[in-house]
Amino acid sequence: MRAFAILGVVLGHWLVTALVASGDGRVLHVTSPLKAMPELAPLSWALQTLALFFLVGGYSAAKGLRPVEPWDARLRRRLARLARPLPVLAAAWIPVVAGLRAAGFSGGSVTTLIGLVLSPLWFLGVYAALTALAPLVVAAWRRLGLWGAFLLVAATAAIDLGRFGLGAPGWIGWATVLTGWLLPFYLGTGWAHGALRSRRTGLVLLSGGAAAAALLVIFAGYPASMVGVPGEPVSNLSPPTLAAVAFGLAQTGLALLLHGPLTAWTRRPRVRACVAAANRSAMTIFLWHQTAMMITTVGALVTVGSLAGLHTAPDGPSWLAERLLWPPVFALVLAALHALAHRFERPAPRPDGGGANSAAAPRISPRAS
Repeated sequence: MRAFAILGVVLGHWLVTALVASGDGRVLHVTSPLKAMPELAPLSWALQTLALFFLVGGYSAAKGLRPVEPWDARLRRRLARLARPLPVLAAAWIPVVAGLRAAGFSGGSVTTLIGLVLSPLWFLGVYAALTALAPLVVAAWRRLGLWGAFLLVAATAAIDLGRFGLGAPGWIGWATVLTGWLLPFYLGTGWAHGALRSRRTGLVLLSGGAAAAALLVIFAGYPASMVGVPGEPVSNLSPPTLAAVAFGLAQTGLALLLHGPLTAWTRRPRVRACVAAANRSAMTIFLWHQTAMMITTVGALVTVGSLAGLHTAPDGPSWLAERLLWPPVFALVLAALHALAHRFERPAPRPDGGGANSAAAPRISPRAS
C-alpha cells in the first residue's frame, strides 16, 4: 500500500504540475491542468494518496512499539531513514541554483523551482510528529477505540465551520493538519491492534466517506479537486478540509477491502521483490521525483527550446495527451538520480559488521501487504 501511495504522489505531481515557459524562455511559472480543465478533478481522486501513507504509518508505528525500548531511542530508529537523505538533497541544489542563475533564469523562476522541491517536505514533518506521538496514539486507541476517530472528525468539522461559516481567522484552519492526518494514522494503529478487519467496516468507510465527500463538494462548496489548484481561494490540502478527511476515510475503507487480495498478490515472489524494492527506495523516490521533472524541463528548455506538453500552458485536452509522453522521460531521469542518491538512505556500515544490510527495511509480511 505504501508503494502504491508513492506511485500516486509521483504521478500526481508529474501530471498536474506544469512549468510554463514565457518571455525569452528563462521565466518559468507553475500552473495546473486542473485550473484550465476542472473536469479533470476525478484525476486527483485517483492520485491523492496521502491518507494511505498515514494509515500504513500508523499501522507500522503501532507494530514497531517495543515496551522496553526508550522513547528517544525508538524515535531515532524510526526517523533516521527519513532524515538521512535530506542534507544530500539540499547540498545538490546549491550548485543547481547557481547554475540556473548563471544560465539567465530569473530569481522568481529559481524560487519557483525551489518551492516545488520543498513543498512535498511538509509531509515528512507531519509524519515525524505523528511517529513521535505514536505511544500516545496507541494509548488513546486502547481507551477510546472508534470514538477517538469520531472526535477527530468532529474537531475537523468544527474548525472548518469556524473558518468558513463563522468568520474565524483563516489561520485556525492549520489545526486540521493535526486532526486531519491524525485520523488515518489513528485508524492504522487500530488496524494493527486487530480492529477494522471486517468487510462490513471497509464497505461502511468506503461508501460513507465517498458519500460525505461528494455531499460536501456539491452542497457545501468544497473544491472538487483533492489537490491544490493554483489561484483557487480554497484548497482541500493546504490545510486539509473536512472533504479531504472524508475522502481519506473512503481511501481507508478501500484499503481494508483490498487487504486480502493484496496479501495474496504479494505472495508471488516477483511481486514481493518489486514491492520490497519500491519501499526500500521510497525516500529517494519521494525526495527526488520533483527534481527529475525539473531537470527534464529545464534541460530541454536550454538545449532544445519550448516543447509541447512540457513547457506549454495546459489549456486543453491536447495538452494532456502531449503530457502523457513525458512521465517515462521523468522516470528515466529519476532512475539515474536514484542510482546516485539511494546509497544515502542507508546507514554507513558499522565496525561490528552491521550497516546497510542489518538496517534494511523489514520484509513485507502477509499482514502488512
